[in-house]
Amino acid sequence: MIHSTYKRSSPGGKKPPQASHDSGTPPALVEFMMKDWDVTSTDDTPLPRVDAFRTRRRALSALFPGETLLIPTGHEKVRSNDTYYRFRPGTDFYYLTGNTEPDGVLVMVPCKKGGHTDVLYVEPNPGRSDPTFFTDRKKGELWVGPRLGVPGSQRRFGVDEARPLSDLAKLLGKLEGKKKVRLLRGVDEVLEKALKTDKKRDAAFGQALSEMRLIKEPLEVAELEASIASTKRGFEDVIRRLRCAKSEREVEGVFHLRARMEGNDVGYGTIAACGAHACILHWTHNDGEVKAGDLLLLDAGVEGTSLYTADITRCLPVSGKFSPEQREIYELVLKAQEAAMSEVKPGNDFLAPNRAAMVVLAHGLERMGILSSAEEALREEHQFYKRYTLHNVSHMLGLDVHDCARARQETYKFGKLRPGMVLTIEPGLYFQLDDRTVPEKYRGIGVRIEDDVLVTEDGMKNLSVDIPKTVPDVEAWMAAVWARPEED
Repeated sequence: MIHSTYKRSSPGGKKPPQASHDSGTPPALVEFMMKDWDVTSTDDTPLPRVDAFRTRRRALSALFPGETLLIPTGHEKVRSNDTYYRFRPGTDFYYLTGNTEPDGVLVMVPCKKGGHTDVLYVEPNPGRSDPTFFTDRKKGELWVGPRLGVPGSQRRFGVDEARPLSDLAKLLGKLEGKKKVRLLRGVDEVLEKALKTDKKRDAAFGQALSEMRLIKEPLEVAELEASIASTKRGFEDVIRRLRCAKSEREVEGVFHLRARMEGNDVGYGTIAACGAHACILHWTHNDGEVKAGDLLLLDAGVEGTSLYTADITRCLPVSGKFSPEQREIYELVLKAQEAAMSEVKPGNDFLAPNRAAMVVLAHGLERMGILSSAEEALREEHQFYKRYTLHNVSHMLGLDVHDCARARQETYKFGKLRPGMVLTIEPGLYFQLDDRTVPEKYRGIGVRIEDDVLVTEDGMKNLSVDIPKTVPDVEAWMAAVWARPEED
């Protein structure tokens, strides 16, 4: 049956593949390796926020009574041949469990009396009782470290039950052909092939999970604030390096060091765009020069150990001072951001900040002689300003940098702002080197200013307000960082 394709290698099962450069493992070595180990254990104490994860599962349960729900976390992805990227858990799986290990699947099984039983399928931890602990490069704990295993996962994540991942195939066989089953798609291709479910019902399930995350809990806001504070320190690391930096690679590397020191990783590929590279929105090659007189557009965010990520953009003059042209463009973008922020309040359209920013930018472009008529450019059937702005100013922020992406448009893009939502405000102007509609003195300048804001009961709170952004404040900030004594 097709569900058997979801089997995993497990202790006593199929022999793990051997790397091409490894020698064999003779029986005598296996016997020697299996002896004389002290008993050790992993930390299986309940997560500090275990009740919050349980509350989220109960909320999801209430949305889908009587239905079996499957939420996988996904698997490690190959980077090259037999090496893998560092694993980052599936967002919805983590949101419901707090588990960061690969391969797991949360199954919420409906109870006859109502509600669901939460069953976590995980890789077992055989310890030193099976040779795979040293023969399996992908899962053996001498290669990749120990897993919590089945009993440990149940205690650590506060689920009703935990079972070996090898048991999942049996469950999939029982679910095959049943209608009241929903699977979170787009995370685990193996599971999707192993269990045929209704794609429309699954899409509605994914929407519901995204929409649950639209409103942030106070704990989530606190995690975002911590990630933003780390991001500010990362920006200051970059500023310090700008005194001698020659390459965008240095900028990326310096920021990444802070992200790994204080968090899990960067929340997305760092954009370290100097000079005309700033006009390429998602410039992540980061292989250009850092030159005096240029602006560095740094779009970066620390992903905390809780996996909540900041998303901040600042433009830093490499020499410490804005040129007159850079300053003119920068202050127009800042004025647009201020207009956008004034529209962040409960009950306003999600797109209200964007509309306010575009009005300011269009009229500024008219004053600069780039647009002949702001009013004509702003007409819905024209939108000529987009040649220079390219993107809207906001997206949701949380566990994903573009958070809640599966939410319905009527609750997100075309919905209303509500207290507890966290979003970015990030207008920009980008003048391409080869754009003949732009005066030559402005060409090659790209500016984006981005902050992370929380919608409150009576307005908004700028969570990144401590990161300087006016021209005088940025210049003073850079001077102050450069004046600090070198750190050991």
